[in-house]
Amino acid sequence: MNTTIEKQRVLREPELLELGTRAFEGLGLAHEDARDVARILVMADLFGLSTHGLGRIESYGERLGVGGIQARPRITREQRAPAIVCIDGDNGVGPLVGMRALEAAMDTARQTGVGVAFARGSNHFGPVSPYSLIAAEAGFASIIGSNATTTIAPWGGSDARLGNSPVGFAVPNPGGRPFLLDMAISVAARAKIRNALKRGDAIPVTWATDKAGRTTTDPAAALEGFLLPIGGHKGYGLALLVDLFAGLLSGAAYLTHVKSWVDAPDEPQNLGHFFILIDTRHLGSTIWFAQRMNDFAAILHGSPPAEASRPVLVPGEIELDNLARHRRDGLALDPAVLALLEEHAAKP
Repeated sequence: MNTTIEKQRVLREPELLELGTRAFEGLGLAHEDARDVARILVMADLFGLSTHGLGRIESYGERLGVGGIQARPRITREQRAPAIVCIDGDNGVGPLVGMRALEAAMDTARQTGVGVAFARGSNHFGPVSPYSLIAAEAGFASIIGSNATTTIAPWGGSDARLGNSPVGFAVPNPGGRPFLLDMAISVAARAKIRNALKRGDAIPVTWATDKAGRTTTDPAAALEGFLLPIGGHKGYGLALLVDLFAGLLSGAAYLTHVKSWVDAPDEPQNLGHFFILIDTRHLGSTIWFAQRMNDFAAILHGSPPAEASRPVLVPGEIELDNLARHRRDGLALDPAVLALLEEHAAKP
């Protein structure tokens, strides 16, 4: 019998949120700020994205402990134009800065129909999909992205000059399931390679190269090398576009100006994010919009599957299925993650 599974404790969403909040309070965050950070990370876990969930307490906590991230930042908002707002995160925890930027973009979009928020002075902000779902449930279509530490070589280059910058797209569906697409620009996230190394597993040859630029199945060699972008030169171009929006336009660091949280955990990264929101209520009635979204999904689902056991999916359905299941049945965190959360939560 697997004793590891036996020892795992199943927690419900409110328990996860409460534990995550207390853990980040133990690391020095104010209560409301800690709750916003926990909200994003818990949602990531419920989606099944454990590499970007509460397990991030380890890396975030280490950087908070050495002063690389500010526990109590003074996040400021500046309205640059009717539809454009800029957020200075003051080196706060990434999901906190991300939430403040999302809130600013939603506030702006409610006023003008479209809201664009650029954030600077931030850190790793988790996956895109939690922000996308929050926006979609409030009636906003969105394009959201962030830049990242350099892990990808320029197309034709031989050293890392750009990050595996995540980007997400979402369209709401009033009373139904939204369209959610959340993707990194690499074939696989670096966290997946680190997890493969911990397990002692090989990685697919399409994931990364070693430091000489040769494809590899060795996760240790891959972590010393470069991630491979999706779609070759097309993925390279998309990664650059995300960094231009998230890093350059926001006033944050970009490309090699972004510091590595692994190599320099005590230094600010100055990551940037962008949130482009459209208030869909300006486009037509909720009934009209829901009918069109449901028809859109039905057309795709109506395609006979090439394999009977693998029906056609619309982006976001796997994550939303996971979310529904975990909200119903609870979630068992990795015991090491749970122990670390409880350790921080117990701090006075």
